[in-house]
Amino acid sequence: MDILIRQARSEDLDDAGRITVEAFVGDGHTSPTSGYVELLRDAARRAREAELLVAVDAAEGRVLGCVTFAVGGTEWADIAAPSEGEIRMLATAAAARGRGVGEALVRATVARSRELGLAGMAFSTRPEMTAAHRIYERTGFLRTPERDWAPYPGMDLMVYTMAF
Repeated sequence: MDILIRQARSEDLDDAGRITVEAFVGDGHTSPTSGYVELLRDAARRAREAELLVAVDAAEGRVLGCVTFAVGGTEWADIAAPSEGEIRMLATAAAARGRGVGEALVRATVARSRELGLAGMAFSTRPEMTAAHRIYERTGFLRTPERDWAPYPGMDLMVYTMAF
């Protein structure tokens, strides 16, 4: 399967929102009753206020996964400095897992950061998201525990960074 990474189009948004909710809720990272679910589902907002990249099956055009990319210091960046890019809400459809979709999306955010002339990247992840951690480490990101944080009590987040 050939994977194409591109900016999300209007026809991709429903699938991107659905895949993101399925990944976060289905994998047990987010409660289905959490207010965060609506933010995960609202791919149109992410595409409008940040950058939403999608991975599509090159032959069929079917959305396989997505990631929100933000520059540090903007509304969608939680941890990145203004000179860094940030990954948010990386999600791969269950049927497409293990095929390189997540890694292709991560590599696309690195390329986007470099294209913008940023100095690196920084982003948060939950400790239990071990499959994602393997992708981050394989693509050259380093655990940066001194930047770990908690947006609220009980939500401990790990930080990965990459300097260019």
